[in-house]
Amino acid sequence: MEHEPNDVLSRFQHGDLEAFVSLYRLHQRAVHGWILRIVRNPAAAEDVTVETFWRIYRAHARFDPARGFEGWARQVASHAALDWLRAARPERELAPEVIDDLPAPSAADAAVTAEIRCKTARAFSRLPPKLRIAATLAVVEELPHKEVAEALSISVAAVKLRVFRALRMLRKDLSSQGITP
Repeated sequence: MEHEPNDVLSRFQHGDLEAFVSLYRLHQRAVHGWILRIVRNPAAAEDVTVETFWRIYRAHARFDPARGFEGWARQVASHAALDWLRAARPERELAPEVIDDLPAPSAADAAVTAEIRCKTARAFSRLPPKLRIAATLAVVEELPHKEVAEALSISVAAVKLRVFRALRMLRKDLSSQGITP
């Protein structure tokens, strides 16, 4: 990721539209990719990306140029994605990408494997949004806990706790469906 000159960051903080457009062009792909990792739905990621940059633009006065734009944008994006997860119904959230990301045993029957993968994805989509976002980033995306903590504006210990709770809930949900994780 390119680093933007301090004058662009300062101009953005003071509401300069050209500086915002410059930052948008520089960071839009990375923000969209981050959101897609969280929501696992390409159409929703587009909408949440637009919402994220709208929030960024409205919050320009609270931006601290000394802390940099990328991390701040990731935090705003994480909160926008979390809001989307809270508002979305689990059935609507279940995208084929979630199922494709789950590892499949190579020797298992294809129909059974597909059913297990589908049940696992559904169980994952039923997790509370705060647990799901932490588990998605830390377990599915395999990001370091520190990076997840920064993006969610929580401590590393809180990330670990949320991931632990998410995995415990997934095991319980899958066990109730007759699947031994």
